[in-house]
Amino acid sequence: MVTVTTQTPPASPAPPVADRRPVDRTHHGDTFSDPYEWLRAKDDPEVIAHLEAENAYTDARTAHLAGLRERIFQEIKGRTLETDLSVPTRRGSWWYYGRTVEGSQYGIQCRAPLASPEDWTPPVLSADVPVPGEQVLLDANVEAEGHDFFSLGSFEVSNDGRTLLYGVDTEGDERYTVRVRDLETGTALQDEIPGTFAGATFSPDGRFIVYTTVDDAWRPDTVWLHELGTPVADDTRLFHEPDERYWVGAGFTHSDRYLMIELGSSVTSEEWLLDADDLRGTPRVVWPRREGVEYSSEHAVVDGEDVLYILHNDGALDFELVRVAASDPAGDRETVIAHESGRRLLGLSTFRDWAVTAYRREGLERLGMLDYATGAVTEIAFDEPLYSAGLSGNPEWAPPMLRLGYGSYVTPGTVYDYVVATGELLLRKRQPVLGGYDASDYAQERVWATAADGTRVPVSLVWKRSFGAPATDGPRPLHLYGYGSYEHSIDPGFSVARLSLLDRGVVFAVAHVRGGGEMGRQWYEEGKLLHKRNTFTDFVDAARHLVDAGYTSPDRMVAEGGSAGGLLMGAVANLAPELFAGILAGVPFVDALTTILDPSLPLTVIEWDEWGDPLHDPDVYAYMKSYSPYENVREGVAYPRILAVTSLNDTRVLYVEPAKWVARLREVGADAMLKCEMVAGHGGVSGRYNSWKERAFELAWLLDVLGSADAE
Repeated sequence: MVTVTTQTPPASPAPPVADRRPVDRTHHGDTFSDPYEWLRAKDDPEVIAHLEAENAYTDARTAHLAGLRERIFQEIKGRTLETDLSVPTRRGSWWYYGRTVEGSQYGIQCRAPLASPEDWTPPVLSADVPVPGEQVLLDANVEAEGHDFFSLGSFEVSNDGRTLLYGVDTEGDERYTVRVRDLETGTALQDEIPGTFAGATFSPDGRFIVYTTVDDAWRPDTVWLHELGTPVADDTRLFHEPDERYWVGAGFTHSDRYLMIELGSSVTSEEWLLDADDLRGTPRVVWPRREGVEYSSEHAVVDGEDVLYILHNDGALDFELVRVAASDPAGDRETVIAHESGRRLLGLSTFRDWAVTAYRREGLERLGMLDYATGAVTEIAFDEPLYSAGLSGNPEWAPPMLRLGYGSYVTPGTVYDYVVATGELLLRKRQPVLGGYDASDYAQERVWATAADGTRVPVSLVWKRSFGAPATDGPRPLHLYGYGSYEHSIDPGFSVARLSLLDRGVVFAVAHVRGGGEMGRQWYEEGKLLHKRNTFTDFVDAARHLVDAGYTSPDRMVAEGGSAGGLLMGAVANLAPELFAGILAGVPFVDALTTILDPSLPLTVIEWDEWGDPLHDPDVYAYMKSYSPYENVREGVAYPRILAVTSLNDTRVLYVEPAKWVARLREVGADAMLKCEMVAGHGGVSGRYNSWKERAFELAWLLDVLGSADAE
């Protein structure tokens, strides 16, 4: 067992003090004086100097953890097979796969030719043995040279295998430049499309690229058609959506029969079809939008007829699946999977001979095979009580088997091929964990906390058995994670970095609070708009349950959440600061009311469906003001230690939110630190080694707060 201690940091400089420059904000007769709004001026040298001073202070405050950070980084690195290959995926005449190489930050995308057209069994590749006929499609390490940040937003090979497109972001602002390469000659084509959103794609015949662009508020609003070899200035605008509540995306159906243009707000969706062989034609709507109705369509051919399978919530809270004629989508509907309360239908993937449906029941996502002829669904069974499973890389239209991804809190990421004819699961690869990892050394379980209104809230737990069972062998240091927005579920998943906590005796827990999607659509509805406070109180009640049941104690519990989960962190810091020793908030949405009041900011108008519209509705304004973390920092409160991590170029949650929050927390005497990545976006730094170092920094701080930092 590792000896643990709370390290005493050396004397550190005083924290930066941001100037108070009050700006009054008045809405619905209420005036809020904001002393730190001036920090929003990203290009102001004073703002940059303040952020750099915050980083210097954080560096000084955490200097005593340098050794622990390095050990955690080396643990992550030492458990990872750095030179490795993914399981090849068949597409056309090639096997496609990715390589990682020891010492390289980024992956390398490759392919190798099939041995024969009948070959559906992926070759077992060795990183140490040359692959016959291997072709390197894209080495991201080469593309990233000279850049501090690198991210791919698009990557696709044309159906004929001759041409590659890829979209590159070197700033972290999620604006991608699409480039095109001839794979037969290795030369770059003249086609270069700047300022695109992620997800550019080839047309089935390879003649065109379909891509989207964004408006000033970072909303993808326009779909374009680019013909290879022609000037970008001549591109055809296929679709534009002026309503600021809707995002726009486009992609071809799995069958390649149609281009599907998809529009969606948080509560309403609409789709338009274009024949793939007539992309300059006129799109036709599937179902005209109706407020509050969401749907998604997939094409199939059944008994020789083009049909659409449409998943929708029109009068079906947890969604139902219907089938319609593709020629008349608004016509007769045949119910395929009827609505069932508590079984949330999530999606459908169609293939030539059958389809796969994803649905959530009892808090877990499940997969079922759908028979076109009978409508029967056969669930794919897995052994563990807590797991995640989903389709993973199935580009072919008529495969004899399906590629699945699987994992749990204790089972590393696993690749299976599911043989449709027999129901057999063929293990293709399990993520190697070096150093002798044994899943049986760890345990996972789900317990239930009771919220103040009587709602049962699921809480998932994972721990190392050698430290004893939580709640049986005394309170343990515990890391409690939460999110709770956008119907996003935190499903069971393996983490190499998490082992550095578990092996030091820390219990990892997830509070599956309302606002997420774990327990169906109603679970989401009860954690949004004027029910948003349920998200925060559920997390607090889950934490109290873990304390009352003996799993942990307040001085041995750290909470973590990111983005909208960072809002959760800020809210619970105000609601129940006594429950936590520390709070780790990643890219936190902690100045929510200021942001949602300003429709000129990225995403704001779209977000009104999630949070409400405080600009025009005084009730929403008052409700959001009652929980927005920045406005509710209080005097005379003993706040837990707080670390906020953000990125200067984040376009989703601006750096200014945590910068203002930390400045305000310091005013009331809180021990709060800010770490701002000066070259990164919403997802943090790029490159796997950089990401490991970033996580090692956070985990070292977390362990120090828990009193579980290694003794020097």
